[in-house]
Amino acid sequence: MADFDPVGLLSILHNHGVRFVVVGGIAARLHGAPLVTEDVDVTPDRSQRNLVALSATLVDLDARLRTVAEPEGVPFPIDPDMLASASSWALTTTHGDLDIMFEPAGTRGYADLAADASAIRISTDPILEVPVASLRDVIRSKEAAGRDKDRAALPLLRRTLEERDRHITP
Repeated sequence: MADFDPVGLLSILHNHGVRFVVVGGIAARLHGAPLVTEDVDVTPDRSQRNLVALSATLVDLDARLRTVAEPEGVPFPIDPDMLASASSWALTTTHGDLDIMFEPAGTRGYADLAADASAIRISTDPILEVPVASLRDVIRSKEAAGRDKDRAALPLLRRTLEERDRHITP
């Protein structure tokens, strides 16, 4: 639907007051892993108030269901109850693809991931920091998901974690 603009996408979520944690490949990249990704994955808080904010954000982003058959996406009714009715959503937006996963594999969702998340700066003009799942949590989720693409990424993620830990530990 649009060129991939992860900073713009995360900025809009942040500016609408949506409580979320960045997960998946984009989280791994923000921690320094040299992975290629073409979407933004987030785990939002499931509270009613947050689902209202998320719904308004998705309307502003002209979010549509992402399907193989319809590259421009399929319109769907965006409201808090609809969002709460599924465990995940694969969407396309004006800023690129967005995957919403309320409970990524191997996790218990937002509170679990937020506990070890770090605020990482993704923009300096204006300054914007977003909560990003720890690299350990990204690895835990990819291990639990067990998809071929996740298994293929795990050695690189583990090596990135080892190198980062080596530079942090005296």
